[in-house]
Amino acid sequence: MKKLRLKIIGIIAILFLATTVISIPVRADYYSERILLYYGMRGSEVVRLQNDLKSLGYFWANSTGYFGSITKQAVINYQLSKGLVADGIVGKNTSREIKLDKIIKTAKSYQGIPYVWGGASPSGFDCSGFIYYVMQKNGITVPRTSSQQYYNAGTWVSKSNLKRGDLVFFTTYKAGPSHVGIYIGNNQFIHASSGSGKIIISSMSNPYFAQRYIGAKRVIS
Repeated sequence: MKKLRLKIIGIIAILFLATTVISIPVRADYYSERILLYYGMRGSEVVRLQNDLKSLGYFWANSTGYFGSITKQAVINYQLSKGLVADGIVGKNTSREIKLDKIIKTAKSYQGIPYVWGGASPSGFDCSGFIYYVMQKNGITVPRTSSQQYYNAGTWVSKSNLKRGDLVFFTTYKAGPSHVGIYIGNNQFIHASSGSGKIIISSMSNPYFAQRYIGAKRVIS
């Protein structure tokens, strides 16, 4: 009887632990530290959050590293603007949206920069160098060349499931993934165009690119 009681207690304990593990909140990735950010926290991750919200126009105070009422309201305002649950907590979904906005804002800031073969800096970019630089500026590491980005980075996504921040690939001057851009929504992508000689935004429906599209990868989870 005693053994049976101990066995039942053991089963109950296992079920309790399993329930506890399942109920743990989804963690954010802000940036490499997978943590949840919320009211009352302090730290470098909060400073990054405040700086990001400031650059996106949602936070105007000093970046102190303390998640107080001003930061919480800024997060709520951001969440409302994105159709997210407005709880003032930075979890996986909010963190991802902020990161996507930052990446697209960074990419758009280089519109008009010259196309330079082999370039990977603001003095000039080639297509994969542009991707490499923009992602690196936002804490994401991807391979340097379009071929490596195509075969070795992220996960495959269908064209019908494209989301902002996905990498879109084309076969242009040679067979295989010879051109790449960043999908920015509304059927558009931003890229370093050798034909235009600069960073531009193009439509995915542009006949030239539509017939040369070969796939997409998601590098932001």
